[in-house]
Amino acid sequence: LQDVGLWLEEINLGSYRQAFEENGVNGEYLESLSMFTTEQILRFIRRCHMKWGDFITLCKELRRIKVACLKGEQQVRRPWWAPSCLSVVFVRVAKRNRQSRVVSLKLEA
Repeated sequence: LQDVGLWLEEINLGSYRQAFEENGVNGEYLESLSMFTTEQILRFIRRCHMKWGDFITLCKELRRIKVACLKGEQQVRRPWWAPSCLSVVFVRVAKRNRQSRVVSLKLEA
């Protein structure tokens, strides 16, 4: 939770630090955000009192971490700017299902 709070400060969303801590939002929770339904996303936004623009910023930063973790050719590495609480989860997921995610990212581009 502390790493998430520090990361929020780095991406200029530090005003949500207390709300995230109170709601137990950790790295694994943020990683699973991409699989949330619309209702779950709206519930998360209401619970943390987030503005839509700030939620979009949060999602873009999470995407940057995921992409950075998948970019290594031979080895998935933690990007220097990613807090360990998030990048460890993304690296683990990337190692488990690397090829299909890389193909998916290429199709999205």
